[in-house]
Amino acid sequence: KIVKKDIKDIKIALSGPGAAGTAITKLLLEVGVKDMVLVDKGGILYRGREDLDSAKQELARITNKENIKGGLKEAMQGADVFIGVSAANIVSQDMIKSMNSNPVVFALANPVPEIMPDLALEAGAAVVGTGRSDFANQINNVLAFPAVFKGALSVRAKRISQGMKIAAAYALASLIDESELKPDYIIPNVFDRRVCEHVSSAVAQQAIKEGLNRI
Repeated sequence: KIVKKDIKDIKIALSGPGAAGTAITKLLLEVGVKDMVLVDKGGILYRGREDLDSAKQELARITNKENIKGGLKEAMQGADVFIGVSAANIVSQDMIKSMNSNPVVFALANPVPEIMPDLALEAGAAVVGTGRSDFANQINNVLAFPAVFKGALSVRAKRISQGMKIAAAYALASLIDESELKPDYIIPNVFDRRVCEHVSSAVAQQAIKEGLNRI
């Protein structure tokens, strides 16, 4: 059974606020997430932490609304979603158990995720995704970038906006009907032939809607 949670009500803990983590954070805030806590090697990003560069200072300003301190353990307590774009084996089963009920775990470090899917599921995760093709729910950037560029180029878009990326995400998600949705099937397979056309069309339409098209 899939449990629905409103994106505006969830708390997300993210490990690895580098290039990918920053892009993920900004997209999630754009679609309405209110509560995100980011963690790097030095711990939670919070306002006033003195060792942060300017990019991470900006992230600290727009996340961690309670300005909590600590490490990954503290960040994950009471979280509904964990997103890892960081390092292998840094998440324990106890950390998963400390999350909210029916948590979603995207452990995307490659080749070894932050926690192996079997361990996360055993600890209570409702849904687990990794970056690997040998596990369910592979989160693979090939599902997005060819179609995003195809859509943008088809209308000669001036740039790729946040709105176009979000349109791509919703188009990708909509390919799986609610009746098909299962804990081990939340995202299309990379070989699903519907993906490129469906996502590129949504991106092109969004570019036109935003007035970014040149044809």
